Amino acid sequence: MGCRDGGEIAPLPEFSQETLDQAQQATLAWVQAWAAGELPAESELPSVAFGTSCALAELAGQLPTQADYRKAPLCTGDPDELFDLLAALPGEKVAKVKVGMYEAVRDGMVVNVLLEALPDLKLRLDANRSWSRAKADGFAKYVNPAWRDRIAFLEEPCKTRDESREFALATGIAIAWDESVREADFVVQAEPGVAAIVIKPTLVGSLARCRELVMQAHQAGLVAVISSSIESSLGLTQLARIAHWLTPQTVPGLDTLNLMQAQLIRNWPESTLPLLGIDTLECVWRS
Repeated sequence: MGCRDGGEIAPLPEFSQETLDQAQQATLAWVQAWAAGELPAESELPSVAFGTSCALAELAGQLPTQADYRKAPLCTGDPDELFDLLAALPGEKVAKVKVGMYEAVRDGMVVNVLLEALPDLKLRLDANRSWSRAKADGFAKYVNPAWRDRIAFLEEPCKTRDESREFALATGIAIAWDESVREADFVVQAEPGVAAIVIKPTLVGSLARCRELVMQAHQAGLVAVISSSIESSLGLTQLARIAHWLTPQTVPGLDTLNLMQAQLIRNWPESTLPLLGIDTLECVWRS
């Protein structure tokens, strides 16, 4: 797979079910079997399944080269900063705000200020199951009901799915499934108040699994959003290609490269971060 074709296997601590060591051991076993002429079974570890499937798809010319480099910028809550960011973006004005890290009331006030200041803005919010139902209601109380339809969705506001469903119906704020998508009992289906599913391939699994989820979402009338799990520029550029291929009408959630100190092997357009070549990496196995 060399320099031309490859994939990124980068389990995310506290979110991936597998550790880095487990992923490395599984990857070595997979690669050794592949190099011996076998077609190894898809790994049960999502990050390994995703990375190896991307490598195989690139090798076979099956991963389209066109990419969707649009991104929903992560916003800190400053309307002026967000206005400047959005002014440079083509098309739909979409931004993402992390909520649930501070008081729910504060989050509601910040979201309200952004929606009031930027009339053409649509917000994606992510709570990571942080709130009780009471705290989620406290958030909603501070968001003007007239502007709630400009919240594209709020990812998993409450600690349980049932509470999140109840919140959506009570407040008119649409929700999206994120953590739920990775759980064994999750079924993609149309539900009142549910607008989208968020697909994080590193946490979900192979390209085939991601494609299956996208198809199921679209058949159910839901938006499917391809989102990053803090991959390097190598993984992010592949996610941008996957988004263009599977969800061309939806802005992907890929605004995480600024968390890195450098890019890896492939450039993200317009990034000023230095680029590390493959020669800077440690080789852990060679055929």
